[in-house]
Amino acid sequence: MEYQTQAIARPYFIAAIGLFVGQVIFGLIMGLQYVIGDFLFPEIPFNIARMVHTNLLIVWLLFGFMGAAYYLVPEESGRELHAPWLARLMFWVFLLAGALTVIGYLAMPYARLAELTGNHIFPTMGREFLEQPTITKVGIVVVALAFLYSIGMTVLSGRKTVINTVLLTGLVGLALMFLFAFYNPDNLAKDKYYWWWVVHLWVEGVWELILAAILAFVLIKTTGVDREVIEKWVYVIVAMVLISGLIGTGHHYYWIGVPAYWQWWGSIFSALEPIPFFLMTLFAFNTINRRRRDHPNKATVLWAMGTAVMAFLGAGVWGFMHTLAPVNYYTHGTQLTAAHGHMAFYGAYAMVVMTIISYAIPILRGQEAKSNRMQVMEMWSFWLMTVSMVFITLFLTGAGIVQTYLQRYTDAPQTFMVVQEKVALFYWMREVSGLVFLFGLILFIASFWPERVRQEQPLEPQTA
Repeated sequence: MEYQTQAIARPYFIAAIGLFVGQVIFGLIMGLQYVIGDFLFPEIPFNIARMVHTNLLIVWLLFGFMGAAYYLVPEESGRELHAPWLARLMFWVFLLAGALTVIGYLAMPYARLAELTGNHIFPTMGREFLEQPTITKVGIVVVALAFLYSIGMTVLSGRKTVINTVLLTGLVGLALMFLFAFYNPDNLAKDKYYWWWVVHLWVEGVWELILAAILAFVLIKTTGVDREVIEKWVYVIVAMVLISGLIGTGHHYYWIGVPAYWQWWGSIFSALEPIPFFLMTLFAFNTINRRRRDHPNKATVLWAMGTAVMAFLGAGVWGFMHTLAPVNYYTHGTQLTAAHGHMAFYGAYAMVVMTIISYAIPILRGQEAKSNRMQVMEMWSFWLMTVSMVFITLFLTGAGIVQTYLQRYTDAPQTFMVVQEKVALFYWMREVSGLVFLFGLILFIASFWPERVRQEQPLEPQTA
């Protein structure tokens, strides 16, 4: 570890993985509720389980991104982190705010939570992914501003590189786009129009800049390839992200009351969105093939390669499958959307957070890499989680195709619940895959457990 303040990343990484476990557990609860409707009812209704599942996803990824920034920015900038006390304080503020919000979801009806948190004074609640009480949203803004201050001052007063510049751009965009969570117009079409400025421009815009920066940093460290080569790739990827992602927001505008030209703009530019992910795959494999060193942390290299491939498959291929307006007309809101969402979030963002954790945690402990035994365990966790997610995606895709045909495309469309019964087998198989995924995540955590060092016992002197 080159800089002492890089150690601030450790609690952020620990919190991220802990919340990830919680997200997976609530995903399994939801999966069972698809086939056993009264499972844990009324203690945890489906809508509450879904809210906790999606909110934990957002929060743990934000913890991961913040930890990654606190780790790599000092090294890229060539100086210690600015105001490290603020970063430590904001960790506890963010963790407490997230914990209290989840407890609120579980402990009382959502309407009662809205009443207690003053939502009637400044209403922002009730929208998908943005269900947090207004007071929590304010807390997120405070944490984001403090985070940007600490990271921004470090970058501005230190060495400027492409990596920390792209990362800072993505982080600023993340904070700015979240401000639209406070805009809650009465008109539903206008509400959905600006709602996508948070959701789409996060996950299909500025988050991709963060992904590219983290992946580039890890590849530089593990391959020894010239920084100039990697930076050229990053420039091209970022340009394609901004070109396709910004106007590609229109593929969400097909059916919400906006002008018809969005069907064309949305279709054309969203069809271009797989390109930056394909470039990212080429970038990762090209960099690894040109490596000048064999880094001892083989698990990190595996995560980096897997991130590029799975991001392309989930965000690129599965996104393109149902993004064109004539196709999306039938598939919107079906299990095909869930299939795309699961693989895209895992491949693009969950995996890159696990990549930086895999690289950074051993170094924070004073090692270049874990022992071979622990690395093998971590690589097993990679394959269990990744293969499980592939099967989850395939099962949801199968359910979505059947759902689309029986419920929307056939000449004699069937009702929602009748169709759900007919795809129940896909849900059961998805649940089994989810259990395997959880086991893989537990292995990932176990692979970082400190190993006991065996010491040779001195021989006892022999007596005559």
